[in-house]
Amino acid sequence: MAAPRKATVVLKAVKNITVQFCPFESNVRSTREFLARVASEKARSSNMNCEVITTVKHDKSEPVVDITYDGERLVMKGAKLTGSEMLAAFQSRCAAKDPQTNTAAKK
Repeated sequence: MAAPRKATVVLKAVKNITVQFCPFESNVRSTREFLARVASEKARSSNMNCEVITTVKHDKSEPVVDITYDGERLVMKGAKLTGSEMLAAFQSRCAAKDPQTNTAAKK
């Protein structure tokens, strides 16, 4: 299942995102979809200081997304999650970290 295309990815509260996967495994689709969303020009323009690091391995390792916020980490193992689940977890954590989003939601 593909991630919804209408949701905008905002990287304001994120310091870096590290994505690791073995492209020859069958369980990497959701991780690659997530990578495509956060590495897009539109998403990257929301925080030019956010590093998106991709590590492609050939060791049959599990796909992992490691997101670092200010003093906090979110690690998602993509083998058991869909792209939309990964994106929803990421966006809910970003919304909780961004004070502008919190005040806009209260109004």
